[in-house]
Amino acid sequence: MEPGKPSKRIQWMGNSKDRLRGFPEEVRYEIGSALRSAQFGESHPSAKPMRGINAVEIVSDFDGDTFRGVYTTRIKEYIYVLHCFQKKSTIGIKTQKRDLNLIRTRLRDAEEHQRQRESDEKKRTAEDRSRGGKR
Repeated sequence: MEPGKPSKRIQWMGNSKDRLRGFPEEVRYEIGSALRSAQFGESHPSAKPMRGINAVEIVSDFDGDTFRGVYTTRIKEYIYVLHCFQKKSTIGIKTQKRDLNLIRTRLRDAEEHQRQRESDEKKRTAEDRSRGGKR
């Protein structure tokens, strides 16, 4: 890895990037900083593992509201941003079931995306070999 260059690229799933763009500037900055830290293999104080899901949750409080960004680093070469949302529950800290279901679905989609990328890469490598290594 080159110094100063992130080890992982970011892949946005579904509408997560558009939703993040709708958050207050301070929240966008905090979530962006946490994602940048993850790109370099570092943890951010706002990022915590999600219980029961192979993902990390960034929690950002602003003006009495709570915003969350959820990502996974468990898939090679990419940080998949699975979901960004404003927590609506007024009771407790539990994430709503619909948000958890969406996160799980997008995690499966991210895993499929990676499988497809690997399959495509194998095909390209095989084609290159059959042409004698020339493109």
